[in-house]
Amino acid sequence: MASIMARDEGWMAEHMLIIKLTSPEGKVKHITGAFPSATGKTNLAMLIPTLEGWTVETVGDDIAWMKFGDDGRLYAINPEAGFFGVAPGTGEDTNPNAMAAIRENTIFTNCALTDDGDVWWEGMTSEPPAHAIDWHGKEWTPDSPTPAAHPNARFTVPADQTPSIAPNWDDPAGVPIDAFLFGGRRASVVPLVREAFDWEHGVFLGATMSSEQTAAAFGKVGELRFDPFAMLPFCGYNMADYFEHWLDIGRRGDADQLPRIFYVNWFRKDADGKFVWPGFGENSRVLEWVFRRCDGEAEAVETTVGLVPAPGELNVEGLDLSAEDLDFLTRVDDEAVKGELDQVRAHLAKFGDKLPAEITQQLSALEQRLG
Repeated sequence: MASIMARDEGWMAEHMLIIKLTSPEGKVKHITGAFPSATGKTNLAMLIPTLEGWTVETVGDDIAWMKFGDDGRLYAINPEAGFFGVAPGTGEDTNPNAMAAIRENTIFTNCALTDDGDVWWEGMTSEPPAHAIDWHGKEWTPDSPTPAAHPNARFTVPADQTPSIAPNWDDPAGVPIDAFLFGGRRASVVPLVREAFDWEHGVFLGATMSSEQTAAAFGKVGELRFDPFAMLPFCGYNMADYFEHWLDIGRRGDADQLPRIFYVNWFRKDADGKFVWPGFGENSRVLEWVFRRCDGEAEAVETTVGLVPAPGELNVEGLDLSAEDLDFLTRVDDEAVKGELDQVRAHLAKFGDKLPAEITQQLSALEQRLG
């Protein structure tokens, strides 16, 4: 309903987190991000930066409603009173702020029940309990063939219980947005971070957001699963019209005032199938580059798919990351991009004649850049 109201009334109702990012110098930027399920959205919303002096505060982890302010900028509010997070994979190592939030006054669904009356799910602790009652109500041990918790088991907790919550998280005036992040779960092809050339190119990136099948049990390995703007399950009207709404927001806004658009990918794997980027708190290093790009301070290199960090511009000091690994993470393989074009075309063809001409033009421009 909100998506239709936003379309009709000229604002934006998005499936996005909202964070407040503060530099060591005390400068502040607000960033929203659209991520499909299982791509680290809540972890990013509650991130604890590893970079000294930087802070991240949570404004929202799931929904952003945005309207133009009198100054021409987009302002976002979090319309929710709490957080509805995926439990499996959430633990002290991955999201300590979430773990602190759910210690009390929390509703859990489809989790396992331990013998001492507590909840448990995969990834919550380094060692599983010796025995539990699984989400089906059946006896469970670590030798059981099925998970103790449902993969989509959830916790529901008031927002103000989160240690990282921003003081102005519920300000009805909202917060001014400096950047949008898009992302998916991609083991290959997609670089760690890139900036869109302009608003229309950013809309194209959002319209073609994808995650990659990595296990044969869930489909053909390497096949892309598209989820435009992470809104496919939530948009209340034709997605092609939704793309047009985004384009119209760009037409109404001043290019200098609109948020910059970035696409991130924490999940690149090497030839051995291991994650190359450490992720979690280290994602603050990418946020720092985004922050500096918004201030016109960080350098970038133009590629066929967007602007990536120039050599030396991404702060990796202290990371166990070789120069070769960093090059791998930021390099764009044009032949690999070409290899996915048929899937991109097939995805966009589903929208038929309703697909905005600008999206078709962006695809043609990509093909021309690739040669």
